[in-house]
Parts: sequence; C-alpha cells; structure tokens
Amino acid sequence: MGEMEVPADAYYGASTARAVRNFPVSGLRWPRVFLHAVGLIKLAAARVNTDLGLLKPEIGNAIGSAAREVADGKFDDHFVVDIFQTGSGTSTNMNANEVIANRAGELLGAPLGSKRVHPNDHVNLGQSSNDVIPTAIHLSAAISLKEKMVPAMQELEKALRQKSDEFWPVIKTGRTHLQDAVPIRLGQEFLGYAGQVERCLRRLRLAQDELSEVALGGTAVGTGFGAHPQFAGRVCQLLTELTGIAVRETDNHFQAQSTVDGVVAVSGALRGAAISLMKVANDIRWMGSGPRTGLGELSIPAVQPGSSIMPGKVNPVIAESLIQVGAQVIGNDAAIAVAGQGGYFELNLMMPVAGYYLLLSMDILAAGSRNFIERCLKDLKAADKGPAMVEQGLMLATALAKVIGYDAAAEIAKEAARTGETIRQVARRRTKLTEEQLKEILDPVRMTEPTAESPIGGSP
Repeated sequence: MGEMEVPADAYYGASTARAVRNFPVSGLRWPRVFLHAVGLIKLAAARVNTDLGLLKPEIGNAIGSAAREVADGKFDDHFVVDIFQTGSGTSTNMNANEVIANRAGELLGAPLGSKRVHPNDHVNLGQSSNDVIPTAIHLSAAISLKEKMVPAMQELEKALRQKSDEFWPVIKTGRTHLQDAVPIRLGQEFLGYAGQVERCLRRLRLAQDELSEVALGGTAVGTGFGAHPQFAGRVCQLLTELTGIAVRETDNHFQAQSTVDGVVAVSGALRGAAISLMKVANDIRWMGSGPRTGLGELSIPAVQPGSSIMPGKVNPVIAESLIQVGAQVIGNDAAIAVAGQGGYFELNLMMPVAGYYLLLSMDILAAGSRNFIERCLKDLKAADKGPAMVEQGLMLATALAKVIGYDAAAEIAKEAARTGETIRQVARRRTKLTEEQLKEILDPVRMTEPTAESPIGGSP
C-alpha cells in the first residue's frame, strides 16, 4: 500500500499508523486490562512456539520479554488505534504485533523498524486477528470479572446484610403498587436487596465459565490452518498458569470466531446486575425522600450541598450516581446485542465494540457499587418516621380479616380512612374484641412473619 510515515520514537509500525489515519472516530482506546490480556497471549504464544521448535530461542525469548512489558503497561501510550476500527480488531492485533516486534528487536540490539523480529512472521506465528481478538476479549473480561466485578458484588452483599441486621428491629409500613401494605421490617427489605446481589453473583459465576472458553487456535476461519495442532491447548494451559483463571480452547472454533455469543451472555448477566442495583438505589432514594414532606424513613448521608439556590438541601446523589451507572450498562448491553448480530459467515465483525463495552460495564458497575457502599450504605440510618406511621396504616385491617372476615375488616378500613382514626380505634367501636385481643391481633411485629390462621370469629 505504499510507504507510511511513522513517528521516529513510535514502537508501532506502518499498519498501526495507517489505522490511526483511517479511524479518527472517537478517541476511545482499549482499557489497560485488555492490553494486559493481549500481552499475556503474545507472551504465551512465543513460549509455546519456541518450545515447539517453531521459533529460534533468541527470537522467542525476546518476544516473550517484550510481550511481558506490554502486559505490564510499559507501552500503553503506543496502543493508539480507535475502538471503532476494522470489525475483527485486526488493527489492534497488528498494533500489538508491531510494538512487541520492535521492542523485541530493540532488546536484541536492532533499531526500531528494522524488523529484526517480524510482527507477522514471528509475533503473530500460529495466530490470526480473528482468534486473538476474541480470545483477548474473553481473557480480559474474565480477569476484570475476577478482580473487580465479583469482589465489588461480594462487598455490596456483605454491606447490605450488615444493614439488614442493623435495621431488623425497625418495623415500618410495607408498600405494594406504591400504596401502603402490611408492616415489614426495614431489615427484611434490606435482606431482599442482599438476596438480589447474591443471585447476581451466581449469574456472574456462570458468566465466568462462558469467558473461559476461547477462540485461540482457529486462526483465520476456524480451521486452524497455520497453527501447530498443540499450539492453542498449550497456550491456554500457560495462560491459566499466568492468570490463575481457567482458560480452555473451544471445542468448536467455527462458533467461537463467527459469533460473540459468550460476550452477549455475559453482558446479559451484567445488565441483570445493573437492573438489580437500580432497584436498590431507587428504593433507598425514595425511603430517604423528604425529609419532611416525603417518606422520610431513612436518613441518607449528606455528602455535598444539594442545591445551588436552596440552602440546606441534601440530595441522594450517590444513589443517583449508581442509577446512572445502571442506565449506561443497559445501553452498553444494547450495543453488545447489536454487535452479536454482526456475525457473517466465518467472522463476527463487531468485536471491538462488543469487547470495549463489556469491559466498560464491569468497570463502572464495580466502581459504582463500591462508591455506593462507602458514601451511602455505611452511614445510612433508619429514621423514626417509619415506625411512627405503622399505627396509622390502614392495612393493619388485614390482620382483622382473619378474625372477623374480609368484608367486616374492609368496612373498618374504609371508616378509618374517612374519619382519620386508626384501625385500632374503629375496631374498638365496631367489634366485640377485647383490648388484649386487639393488641395481639394488631401487633405489627407479629405481622412481619408467617402466622397460623385463626378461624373467622374465633379468638386469635
């Protein structure tokens, strides 16, 4: 394609420079964890190819050293290709090949650009962009899941269970359809939130297994042409040793390169986590509304002034931040779903978008969750308003229905709503139940747990 100018101090080469010229789109670049994964793949490939006798030890060792430096972040500034590039990620693979080849040559005493170590013949030996990039996406996502996402969710579940224990004695009004329902413990609500996160973790662990299966070894179209038969299996074993994460060669290369189905599935688990966290954040935000004209059942930590015009106003900004994170993750998942439809014949052509937004979702969900723990959950307090309103609740009549029947209890609830009295006050007037019976029947603590039904008309 002719000559291409490359900066004199650049470790990348003509292929990368051409891609920079071709894709001046967004300024978005692959994150550190992806470059780490690419470096490890190239390191493992060099070692295996050397062991198989396909690379001279001098070349293989130099590539391994250079690839380790890439994995460790020494050359991040030289990965300059936009995310919105060739759909297979070929430009990124060549960016890695060129940086590693130039650095390996330098380690052997050759100047940059000399091709003492060749980016295609040596660094990319036994590989294709079509199997390296999906492998790097899976590996980087598996690392991010293990090191960021799962620990953050574990911390969040623990924080919510601690709040559940702290709030267990607090009885408040439950709500269904945004209307008053029977009493519930504030701790039971938080136990529900912890249960959501616990189940998110279950789904994420299934996602980890999806990511363990990689495309490496399929080369261009899944046939493995150009790769030693032992190459992929041995590279996967070495990657497992290097990362502590199970990595295995797929048993069907044709699906692994023509789809990003695994990424779509993992993104679905992240979307589910985002939706769960939005529910938790929204509930806390609503229970903290007020403080005087809202629900006012929680006291949300004041972390910053809430208004530029209203003195003393405090807003639930940390919850709002987490809700926005959830919205972005749902949007990322939509982009990944469209990317999943980009598989044509033997290759998916939207790998960079799928990989980038999968990693972004993990990053912001993990960071948003930890921020929510630190700046909201830790200092979240139960207010007095929730317990104080229980006696005013009309749904206390639900307990009367088991004794005097649904219709009679409904009439008491209607009268209490009309007069402004409590259920207890109207029941004193309209039933023959004693004060002691009413105390037991309308005990809000009793209504927060399963109870045996008493015969209608009988004593409780």
